[in-house]
Amino acid sequence: MRIARFSIDGNVAFGAIEGEKQDELVLDIIKGIPFADFELSGTKVPVAKVRLLPPVLPNKVVAFGRNYSEHARELGHEVPDAPFAFFKPSTSVIGPGDEIQYPSFSQEVHHEAELAVVIGRMCREVPRERVKDVIFGYTCANDITARDVQKREKQWARAKGFDTSCPLGPWVETELDPGDLTIQLTVNGQQRQLGRTSEMVHSIEDLIVNISEAMTLLPGDVILTGTPAGVGPLNVGDEVAVTIEGIGTLTNKVVKRG
Repeated sequence: MRIARFSIDGNVAFGAIEGEKQDELVLDIIKGIPFADFELSGTKVPVAKVRLLPPVLPNKVVAFGRNYSEHARELGHEVPDAPFAFFKPSTSVIGPGDEIQYPSFSQEVHHEAELAVVIGRMCREVPRERVKDVIFGYTCANDITARDVQKREKQWARAKGFDTSCPLGPWVETELDPGDLTIQLTVNGQQRQLGRTSEMVHSIEDLIVNISEAMTLLPGDVILTGTPAGVGPLNVGDEVAVTIEGIGTLTNKVVKRG
């Protein structure tokens, strides 16, 4: 099931997406929130008549770096023996179609296409065999990075956490095997990144076991699983699109920060 969060006439709701062709998609509005047992209302609206929002509003975004060998090597890094985590604040999150604002303190902003895992229930110290039980679903993400700032500063808070640096969407797919999916990214229609989730150094199970040893995960929290090789610069005016097999396409445009 594809679950979207959307706005219509000033009201925000969740809905289940029906249909396959982009111009024929409709939303069946959900009663309540999707992280517990829910019912479909039967009230349906065309996707074309709503504004899609970030599919969740996470309490925290936990991101894992250098989780694809070729990406680690292209930046001159060793592949870590254990998962390597950092954070992006909730204020970095934007949705499909929202603008990525080029930060004034950087001259080199890069794209990073990633599979995002959405947590479905409060959990801590999750055993490996229970990881699937705490996952709500999967969505597309773009870990926008001020690369020059990342290289210059020891902490990645500003380089990875600035406003609009975490596009998510367009929706959450709840029924998906994430083990071997194609991830690709285009800039202005030209392919920049192409990889498969099977190339991850540390699996989704590894990542969730690792971070839940340290902290409680809440419904709606997001885990970013790393990016394949091919990261590169973005410029004002670029349109960047992340497509993940079985989920869909997340598209955003880069603008000058106002």
